[in-house]
Amino acid sequence: MVMDVRTQLVTEAESFGLTLTDHQVDLLLRHLDLVLEKNKVLNLTRIVDPSDAVTKHLVDSLLFTLTLEHIDCPRGAFLDLGTGAGFPGIPFGVTTQRPGLLIDSVSKKVNAVQEFIDKLGLSDKLSPKAIRVEELGKERRGQFSCVTARAVAQLNVLIEYASPLLRRDGILIASKGPLGDEELSDAAYASEVCGMELVSRETFELPHEAGHREVVTFRKVSRPSITLPRAVGMAKKHPLSVQGQ
Repeated sequence: MVMDVRTQLVTEAESFGLTLTDHQVDLLLRHLDLVLEKNKVLNLTRIVDPSDAVTKHLVDSLLFTLTLEHIDCPRGAFLDLGTGAGFPGIPFGVTTQRPGLLIDSVSKKVNAVQEFIDKLGLSDKLSPKAIRVEELGKERRGQFSCVTARAVAQLNVLIEYASPLLRRDGILIASKGPLGDEELSDAAYASEVCGMELVSRETFELPHEAGHREVVTFRKVSRPSITLPRAVGMAKKHPLSVQGQ
């Protein structure tokens, strides 16, 4: 990576009030470099220009760290849902220094993320796994303090996924594009059913008009009123919604 990309990352992070250490910058840019190189043989991202990728992958991922700084969250491990090429999981782990599990249902992507983690020297903190979130919800019930999800699914689906995985007072941080009234009302319904409550909703504009982001945070406050997790696929096929109640 050339120095102007390094300067870009530092400057854009600071524009959101985040100060990165030199070591963190090194790791973030090395991760991005590994992703773009691996992308030549495995489809991980459509964003192949390094400058665009700094904004749309790294800085976009750093919004999760920024949100965590403003929200009270228990200490402990985080879970990154649908990690893809390791976003936001690897940047989140690097900047928060929390241990984390990064999951995706696509084994080839998980294998690539394992390679990235190994090369970055982060295997003592971060680990990837190929698994469906509903299956993990049975294996690791209540074991995570934080769940992150970047452009993975509708909010009501994410709430249902996160609830059984979160410990009491744990938080779900979801990054989305523009949110409509229907998605928000369905999220409110799902959060009530799943023992979650809305904590914050923040809006951000990525640099260079790269996109509008809404980062929404929910906290686990009580036991769900239904048995979770439901069977694999049910959350998306028959989502918890105001229309379907």
